[in-house]
Amino acid sequence: MAINGSPSGVAVMTATPGGPAEKAGILPGDIILAIDDRSTEDMDIYDAAERLQGPEGSSVDLSIRSGTNTRHVVLKRQTVTLNPVRSRMCEIPGSKDSSKIGYIKLTTFNQNAAESVKEAIKTLRDNNVKSFVLDLRNNSGGLFPEGIQIAKIWMDKGVIVYICDSQGVRDIYEADGADTIAASEPLVVLVNKGTASASEILAGALKDNKRAVVYGEPTYGKGKIQSVFGLSDGSGLAVTVARYETPAHTDIDKVGVIPDRPLPTSFPTDEDGFCSCLKDSTAACNLNAAQLFARS
Repeated sequence: MAINGSPSGVAVMTATPGGPAEKAGILPGDIILAIDDRSTEDMDIYDAAERLQGPEGSSVDLSIRSGTNTRHVVLKRQTVTLNPVRSRMCEIPGSKDSSKIGYIKLTTFNQNAAESVKEAIKTLRDNNVKSFVLDLRNNSGGLFPEGIQIAKIWMDKGVIVYICDSQGVRDIYEADGADTIAASEPLVVLVNKGTASASEILAGALKDNKRAVVYGEPTYGKGKIQSVFGLSDGSGLAVTVARYETPAHTDIDKVGVIPDRPLPTSFPTDEDGFCSCLKDSTAACNLNAAQLFARS
């Protein structure tokens, strides 16, 4: 489970797929009000993260607010083996190879993420896929270098992200074509309020470089880079030292990446549901496959 600070407690950014939080129905945007009966109102993010962790098989008691409802949840800690990528081919009935769409769900940016995305692209191409959908919904981020590498997979040139501080641009990360394997096929990116950090960097790069059409809702808005300084009492002080800006110099902090188009409110977050919504023209979640990749 990924968390972040909130004025009223600790906010859930995403629940790890297959993990105890997801199984308990904890959703992005839920607020953790208490951990083991201790209020999170004045708890910093690092203290909260430490309290949520513990030996496998042990339990943690949470008070959760979802919208206007508050509930008590007991989670049993477990080790979750996370494959960062799930993929499948969606074939639209009555269409030719041009409407075989490759769906790639990226759940986190761990050390295997970039290679897993490459493998998924190659496998889908072997099935005559001509266009791709990259689903970053509820991906709370992870390793920054993996986010940069995945952007380079889809981009052969252009700025990926600027690192800025009080003096201006400090570092620039760019695509140079060396790691590109899919720079020309039509690409759609799906985002939501659970899309954060490295996911926002990737989505912002693909959008601002006009490499992809972005669908969904504004992303989380986690654009600060912080360093933690130890204090004499054993606590830590988090200090913002820089920020991320997209290629169009948009500061995403607290604003997020704004999508090009919305998704239907009933649009599913799994690969089977995605394909079903493309195939069934009568479904409330239907997106017209022919118009999916169009920019206007």
